[in-house]
Amino acid sequence: MTGPSLAQVADDARRAFASTVDSSAADRARWLIAVADELDADASELIALAAEESHLGSSRLTGELARTTGQLRLFAHAIVEGSYLEATIDHPEPASTPPRPDLRRMLRPLGPVAVFSASNFPFAFSVAGGDTASALAAGCPVVVKGHSAHPRLSLRTAALVVRALDACGAPDGVFGHVAGRATGVALVRHPAIRAVGFTGSLHGGRALFDLAAGRPDPIPFYGELSAVNPVLITRAALDARAGELAAGLAASVTLGNGQFCTNPGVVFAPAGSGFAQLVAAAVGTPDPMPMLSEGIAAAYADRLAELAGHDGVSIVAGEVVQQPGAAAPVVASTTTSTVLADPSALLAECFGPAVLVVEYTSVGEALDAIRAIGGSLTATVHAEPGEELRDIVAVLGEVAGRVLFAGWPTGVAVSWAQQHGGPWPSTTSIHTSVGVTAIRRFLRPVAYQDAPEAVLPPELRESNPLGIPRRIDGVLTLP
Repeated sequence: MTGPSLAQVADDARRAFASTVDSSAADRARWLIAVADELDADASELIALAAEESHLGSSRLTGELARTTGQLRLFAHAIVEGSYLEATIDHPEPASTPPRPDLRRMLRPLGPVAVFSASNFPFAFSVAGGDTASALAAGCPVVVKGHSAHPRLSLRTAALVVRALDACGAPDGVFGHVAGRATGVALVRHPAIRAVGFTGSLHGGRALFDLAAGRPDPIPFYGELSAVNPVLITRAALDARAGELAAGLAASVTLGNGQFCTNPGVVFAPAGSGFAQLVAAAVGTPDPMPMLSEGIAAAYADRLAELAGHDGVSIVAGEVVQQPGAAAPVVASTTTSTVLADPSALLAECFGPAVLVVEYTSVGEALDAIRAIGGSLTATVHAEPGEELRDIVAVLGEVAGRVLFAGWPTGVAVSWAQQHGGPWPSTTSIHTSVGVTAIRRFLRPVAYQDAPEAVLPPELRESNPLGIPRRIDGVLTLP
């Protein structure tokens, strides 16, 4: 049995936009909360399906589903609060040069959005995940392309989303689901689609990015693609707490069998410190665990073989030859001089439970190697109180969207201040895909000049009937 065609789903989304573009924040908040409630009510079945298809385990998946419904409710709160709209009013000023007319500006929804589900987060970055939540919150209909790694979960989640939206009176076509690689390509090309959200591989994301840019009417492609998430450990930090740092790194690298986009893949430690051996001891010799898919497991094994075959790289712990469909941790080591001589080979992402420990003789040398990484989602420094960090922070801020000074990058809080995105190749834009400001991806500014009060959106009317924060004549004004 097959579902509706892409043409039908996309056309339904286009028609739905005529309603969602002018929908109230209160209505959209009801839609989001209804979806969250529906998913929570069906949690047992969803978690069982996800565990069967992803091998991630019910404990991890229970937390991920809670995160998913929590972010739906967070967006519901945010859109009613209203500051995300950046509502701005400049009253007329005839005496200014040039004379200023009445100008009123706010962010408006782009139109139907295509969302590509991710394999490694079957809830939080999937059918009802952050891209879907933020697009619906913005007032954009969504067409989700389900991931082949969890097809039954995708279909079940989509059915629950549709049921929740129908029950609370959302417009027909506000949410649709399609499947298949060829369908995904056609989805990006479809003229009804006005933006794309994607989480996945660098290769696949780049191909879709090029399709989006190559359309007769290019559209924004918001892809989260690849990251090695460098970590720099100072000598003082290692002298003070080497065992603690090794244990923390080992736990982060192996969390979820290493299948996190924030996995710390390259760690810089002082030469002669023996840190790689400490990490190897902390990792131990766990049994291989199933990966999300056969393809991901094969790519992990191939990448390990590339690392192990490189001159100057030593395997400190683990086996390069992996079991089919599974992965076991690997700790490798090298030096900054080796990395700087061939950065493209040594600083590529290894998606799985592996880490490359790079020994440095000076912090400046380590920073040169970190610059060679390019863009990353995160960058971390472990130092001791009182150490001078300005040069380190400057470089880490150049290459990453989130800079950590404690802990490890796995685990991404969903909040107003979160930034999950960085320079290429980690993402294709400057925006975040996690947190409230992820909604900004699916909005565009519109200014109204000398508009009659009756045609203005309520958010820009003089009386501020919705009671939202606005900037009026340059002054931020709270309700």
